[in-house]
Amino acid sequence: MHETMHIRSLGLADLSALVSLEQSSFTGDTLSRRALRRLLERPTALFVGASETEGSPLLGYALVLMRAGTSLARLYSIAVTPAARGKGLGRALMAAAEKAALEEGASAMRLEVRPDNASAITLYDSLGYREFAVHQGYYEDLSDALRMSKPLLPGPRTVPNAVPLYHQTLDFTCGAACLMMAMRALDPESRWDRTEEIRLWREATTIFMTSGHGGCGPHGLALAAHRRGFHAEVYVSDPGPLFVEGVRDPRKKEVLRVVHADFEAACAEAGIPVHVRALDADELADRFANGAIPIVLISQYRLWREKVPHWVVVSAIDRHCIHVNDPDVDMEEETASSLDCIRLPIPRRDFQAMARYGQSRLRAAVIIRRHRA
Repeated sequence: MHETMHIRSLGLADLSALVSLEQSSFTGDTLSRRALRRLLERPTALFVGASETEGSPLLGYALVLMRAGTSLARLYSIAVTPAARGKGLGRALMAAAEKAALEEGASAMRLEVRPDNASAITLYDSLGYREFAVHQGYYEDLSDALRMSKPLLPGPRTVPNAVPLYHQTLDFTCGAACLMMAMRALDPESRWDRTEEIRLWREATTIFMTSGHGGCGPHGLALAAHRRGFHAEVYVSDPGPLFVEGVRDPRKKEVLRVVHADFEAACAEAGIPVHVRALDADELADRFANGAIPIVLISQYRLWREKVPHWVVVSAIDRHCIHVNDPDVDMEEETASSLDCIRLPIPRRDFQAMARYGQSRLRAAVIIRRHRA
């Protein structure tokens, strides 16, 4: 059947047909008319649909969400009308969804599926998707969701390091959350709770930022790791003081200078190497291949359209992408998922552009290695 199906991209004119298909396909976790309209209007949402012939009723659809600034695609929903099931339409829609994602620059597709949906799991497995995590209590009835992933680009890919995901609990603790992830990857006994997150932030904070609480600086993060027995080194393109350009108050700028000088002195006393230069993508890959976990400063503009500095931790590298764990996600967003944060693939060329902040184009990285001998 699927070989003769008419498959096309969908738009607002298909809204009513999508609502009907959604209601006939699911008994729970359905997308409302309002949600479908919002998604149809979203530039990063790709809808593909199937019908017997051009203009005939819609028999199935697949919805793919692209993550801005990355090469990650996520199959958010797929539905086939009950009368058309068992005839290969799901496989055809998956192929169309992957093709649409590839055309938008995706290097990987992820999805969630109920553990008791044996037919869907069998389909995804036959298409090359592999389970990589479980999201507990994901569905409306609190059923878990299996997370599956598939590379869309050819060629060898490295096996990701076991860098766990920790969601920052405060707007300004991304650096602390990334350091926790790096240390936990290197030592499974490292602390993993909110108390440690806030303690790390207090040790590493720059005191002031453009507004609100200060975030973590590279020297402070390196010192915090050093105090916990890890080897750390800093790469920074500017000798500092850092993050001054966004602070207008002269008194606050002076405090930043004092804090920076204190961090520098503490790093020197602890023997922490501080290199006044940036690391490029190839050097990051080399450090990672040799067992280190890099924590990298980026601008959130390419991910969230916010001009604020943000820390991410490198969790895998292949020849196409640098994969990062991002501790920040707006879980109140309707389509949000931890899938959007763990091993997030960013094309190497885009990562180079993303890993800088502000008018000074500051680039910074903290390299964390296993406990010192």
